[in-house]
Amino acid sequence: MSELMNLRVFVAVAEAGGFAAAARQLCLSAPAVTRSIAALERHLGARLLERTTRSVRLTEVGERFLADGKRILSELDEAEAVARGAHVEPQGLLSITASVLFGRLHVAPILLDFLHQHPRVSVRTLFVDRIVNLVDEGFDVAVRIAELPDSGMTAVQVGSVRRVTVASPAYLEAHGEPLAPEELAGHQAIGFTQTGVGGTHWTFSQPGGGSHTVQPHMPWITNLGEVAIEAAMAGHGLTRALSYQVARPLAQGQLRAVLQAWEPPPVPVHLVYPAGRKAAAKVRAFVDFAAQRLRAEPALHGPGLGHHDA
Repeated sequence: MSELMNLRVFVAVAEAGGFAAAARQLCLSAPAVTRSIAALERHLGARLLERTTRSVRLTEVGERFLADGKRILSELDEAEAVARGAHVEPQGLLSITASVLFGRLHVAPILLDFLHQHPRVSVRTLFVDRIVNLVDEGFDVAVRIAELPDSGMTAVQVGSVRRVTVASPAYLEAHGEPLAPEELAGHQAIGFTQTGVGGTHWTFSQPGGGSHTVQPHMPWITNLGEVAIEAAMAGHGLTRALSYQVARPLAQGQLRAVLQAWEPPPVPVHLVYPAGRKAAAKVRAFVDFAAQRLRAEPALHGPGLGHHDA
């Protein structure tokens, strides 16, 4: 096999966790995969994999070489895509990730219209309330609702959302409306954490500057924001949510916002993707399409929208 093919075989073995799985993935025989890895190790003069009868694991050298190998193959695939015209016409599989509720409320409707306009594109979505690593997990675009760290990714801000404290009108009538964060000590609250365990503190902005952190009494902590919102609507206490998550129940009078003068700064919403200007046509077309739609969405609003590197 060529050195390039040996590199592809090595990456497949490392990602599949075994020779047999990689052989099936590459439509090769297991002995051919074994010979390819041996040839690559001879060429490099270093052992890349430690093999036992039950498992395969990367050596320290193998871990470094895997990162370089994946980058090289990605750049080659990019060059081949340019030659095939994939950067001219949107086509192929587009993988997108977002949080569960935002994905259902905002991303899915956009994708339905996008696919109608681009029939040569197919879509894979992962709506999950955790940070998905775009490169490691093979995704093209992510919606990030957070301040972004420097990451080398390209980010397009499409709006911002507020952190709001809400409760049902019935709860507020029975227990009174808190007028300052310290009054939350006398209220019931429904907490939200991604793991569903541990206490949660709520931080508010002081009207005159600074911040104020409180720990409300939380007899219920959940890992699903929708559950916390439904519990608040049912009168079980106050909860905290992003404004887009409670836009409908607020408009319908099922929830009321409190402590609005104490709200923290808005949270930016970005479309994030690797590759920048070298991104495939399917990615660039979707980002442009989604950005236009999301910026027109009343639930998302904020100044200073634009492109930058994250």
